[in-house]
Amino acid sequence: MLTFLPARLKGTLILILVMLNTLFWTPILIVGAFLKLLIPLPFIKKIATRVLIASATNWVSLNSFFMTIFLKTEFDISDIEGLSMNDWYFVNCNHQSWSDIPITQKVLNRRIPMLKFFLKKELIWVPVIGICWWALDFPFMKRYSLEQVRKNPQLAGKDLATTRKACEKFKTTPVSVFNFLEGTRFTQAKHDKQQSPFTNLLKPKAGGAAFVLGSMGEQMHTMLDITLVYSDQNIGPWDLFCGRINKVVVHFNKIEIPKEFLGKDYGADPEFKANFQVWLNNTWSDKDLLITQLKAKHGISS
Repeated sequence: MLTFLPARLKGTLILILVMLNTLFWTPILIVGAFLKLLIPLPFIKKIATRVLIASATNWVSLNSFFMTIFLKTEFDISDIEGLSMNDWYFVNCNHQSWSDIPITQKVLNRRIPMLKFFLKKELIWVPVIGICWWALDFPFMKRYSLEQVRKNPQLAGKDLATTRKACEKFKTTPVSVFNFLEGTRFTQAKHDKQQSPFTNLLKPKAGGAAFVLGSMGEQMHTMLDITLVYSDQNIGPWDLFCGRINKVVVHFNKIEIPKEFLGKDYGADPEFKANFQVWLNNTWSDKDLLITQLKAKHGISS
């Protein structure tokens, strides 16, 4: 449509439209949040939550539409069938750029429940956005460091118990929890520093994944593993919005999470911790090989 425009103009227009889109929906989120806070009746909270989720979904839809009309970027998407808005997903993706987030939102929007992140409990106090996260039912977690537990052994396991209680609402409401298991964006310098045994990935952080699965209980039985491969070297959000990324390969893999890994305390069960790390490393090895194969298939150099 408007793909012929100069790169910088496209990037600027998309950023302006995303900001206007955000300004439009933010007041609705704030009003809905205060309704839930000030009138905590079950039917009011239920209606408000539905409106808020619909608003956030529309925000993602419009941002994705802006990308569609301005960009010529080819999205090669595979194995996306069989997803449902009525299921629970632990969503994982290899992390190369902040572009990963809008791309993941674009391809998964309205296919699964809205993507949510586990957030530190302290973030609820961030002005405006904190109450919006709360209103959208983002799960907040309370985690104690090993040092805190050593000083006060009574804290052991309390972070998991507190987060489980906060997640009780998701027992009957499908949810998708999004996590970058690498914990940070991939760079060759980071790869070399941690001496990663994988060619295309950093080491996965098992603790974060285990905490999510321990908190969410048996509802979350599926890991939706997303593998992103970019055709270009410069893949930041500005490069994406300017249309400088020619192709993005998006591969989905639904992995059944072994039942023995659900509802467990990663920090208090050494056997579970060891077994979970082995399972995750094996999954990561398969993902690493897949990235190599996808690069070869699409003629993408490392």
